[in-house]
Amino acid sequence: MSITKEEALNYHSKGRKGKIEVVATKPCFTSRELSLAYTPGVAEPCREIEKNDDDVYKYTAKGNLVAVVTNGTAVLGLGDIGPHAGKPVMEGKGVLFKRFADIDVFDIELKTKDPKEIIKTCQLLEPTFGGINLEDIKAPECFEIEEELKKTMNIPVFHDDQHGTAIISCAALLNACEISNKKLEEIRIVVSGAGAAAVACCNMYILAGVKKKNISMFDSKGLIHQKRTDLNKYKMDFAIDNIYDSLGDALKGADVFIGLSKGNVLTQEWLKGMAANPIVFAMANPDPEITYEDAIAARKDVIMATGRSDYPNQVNNVLGFPFIFRGALDARAKAINEEMKMAAVKALANLAKEKIPEAVLRAYGGKEFSFGTEYIIPKPFDPRVLWKVAPAVAKAAIETGVARNIIEDWKAYEDELQERLGYSQEIIRMMIHKAQKSPRKIVYTEGEEEKIIRAANIVKNENIGIPVLVGNEEVIKTKIIQLGYNLNDFQITDPKICKKTPEYTEAFYQLRHRKGVTISRAKNLMHQPNYYGCMMLRMDDAQALIGGLGHSYPTTIQPALQVIGVKEGIKVVSGLYIVIIKRRVFFFADTTVNVNPTSEELAQIAISSADTVKEFDIEPKIAMLSFSNFGSVKHPEAIKVKDAVRIVNELRPDLQVDGEMQADTAVVSEILEKEFPFSKIKGSANVLVFPNLSSGNIAYKLFERLTEAQVIGPILMGMKKPIHVLQRNSTVEDIINMSAIAVVEAKTNNV
Repeated sequence: MSITKEEALNYHSKGRKGKIEVVATKPCFTSRELSLAYTPGVAEPCREIEKNDDDVYKYTAKGNLVAVVTNGTAVLGLGDIGPHAGKPVMEGKGVLFKRFADIDVFDIELKTKDPKEIIKTCQLLEPTFGGINLEDIKAPECFEIEEELKKTMNIPVFHDDQHGTAIISCAALLNACEISNKKLEEIRIVVSGAGAAAVACCNMYILAGVKKKNISMFDSKGLIHQKRTDLNKYKMDFAIDNIYDSLGDALKGADVFIGLSKGNVLTQEWLKGMAANPIVFAMANPDPEITYEDAIAARKDVIMATGRSDYPNQVNNVLGFPFIFRGALDARAKAINEEMKMAAVKALANLAKEKIPEAVLRAYGGKEFSFGTEYIIPKPFDPRVLWKVAPAVAKAAIETGVARNIIEDWKAYEDELQERLGYSQEIIRMMIHKAQKSPRKIVYTEGEEEKIIRAANIVKNENIGIPVLVGNEEVIKTKIIQLGYNLNDFQITDPKICKKTPEYTEAFYQLRHRKGVTISRAKNLMHQPNYYGCMMLRMDDAQALIGGLGHSYPTTIQPALQVIGVKEGIKVVSGLYIVIIKRRVFFFADTTVNVNPTSEELAQIAISSADTVKEFDIEPKIAMLSFSNFGSVKHPEAIKVKDAVRIVNELRPDLQVDGEMQADTAVVSEILEKEFPFSKIKGSANVLVFPNLSSGNIAYKLFERLTEAQVIGPILMGMKKPIHVLQRNSTVEDIINMSAIAVVEAKTNNV
């Protein structure tokens, strides 16, 4: 993945600065609501908390709030860059907490290198937070700080730099030993690196069953042994008697290599000298201690893990800290103890052995994988980690007596966790992963637009698709150079000078000459990017098309209908928007094409929507909307919708569809269950089919402008080949998302 400096800086600086904000969770728009939020209403929860201190978890956000605390002395591999320079990283950590486990974060950067000041600050902040995540504090101070805080505080304290890597790599080690028929108590481990992560990893391995005497640890000065006088107490704990001359000497006959140091310190020759079925965790980033390719070339029997996402078995801390804190917070734990960490280890190890759901396989390109040498830990973006690890941690907290909230209904808790995030928040990420496994050529008909060029650069570099920019070649090249991109990364097609233009012109003329198109007219139209791009698809010179950023909707869709046409069996083209709001995903149709569809056309729109939604690995539950609830109003418009439901049920009895129904009936499961228990829709609907263009278009635009909903689309449904029309205000991210959707659609249609 290639990210330019400009893209990174723009990401952090454009719009609202930084990556996080505070959002009110209760309404505060009227004087009455203000009185409830502040004075005089706020006095009531204050009095309750004064009477019972634990009620702070009932009436405030403390139970879902974590402090990410740093002094910026050991940031990412950047080193001691200070608290201000470290703040973007801490904000990023907050984003990951929220994204993966729905945990709120305040990042706290401290202007001090004195461990005692950091300790005192965290202690004073205990009333504010449900937990403390220590981050990027250099060793050995980080050990001292965490030890003291764990002794003196009644909320969980966790230093992720140590324990995150330890937990994930320990889960990987358990499974690697099982696969290679090695016993933990017998394996000999050589460790390159002796910082916070290395020490924590070894302590976790010992807790799992490894013998301390079988661990040889190396720092930048060599083997850590008893005769050295420059060791702090944490390194001294791993000092051994026997002396190895070098890392290579220690690796002779060793079972496991743990790399937490720097790139390229493990040679192929040393790897060849290790025991049978060697286990190599080369976790230095971005360059591992030995590359995956070199390790496999040296030993076919090696079980390899790295910190990188482009190789099997990624040891990524995001598999740990969000879910460990989620379980600790939900159990209202006083601490994160060793039993809770080991529970996380075992949950991760066991999850890797479970059958992988189809949705997860499809998210990673549809390639089958299962427990084995190339899959010893779950994938970082496997959503099941949330509802596997968090309950395991919470159970361990309860069993070891550090929990103040005793969870009894574990199925209900798992359901709650799935509701927090579940698959709904994963849909675009999943589409991008699918696209990356089988990129297709995408035509961008407005190749001169800066947003298009920026998006195409990302699409190319992230292997989502193969972009083709259509437009004036000189204009496009000038803008690419101005943006600092590499011209060789772009395929540019200028319809006015391209050698393919005469061929496309003739083909278009043959297609449309009995529909009023002369050869002269065909030549003129082929100089227009929208017509030219559609002919590229028709002639199989590309597989998808993105347009519409600077043109009206009809300007883009008319050439597509003339050149590409609709799918067999489909009579109407329609538009679908994805609307994500408060962790719920809805699909709105038709929002862009059909002004006043008939019953038959509404049925077609519903079927097209259902098939499209399934591509996102979501089971469609379709509500056909009206101002009437199941015959409550006798009006032609309501009857039209009712008839559409009947037609869908006749054509596709496999679909969960019902109506006519009002919008609140569709999205509030309690209304359906209580008032209309006969409905085929169980729970709430996620596909909303509007009775006409006015209602659909108005609905999605109101959501986009008046709420915090993320609106993605429109997705054009019913075309023979993937063609999508952008909104005029589309962002670069919108264009990338639509590109991924188009590529997956092309793949599904075997285009």
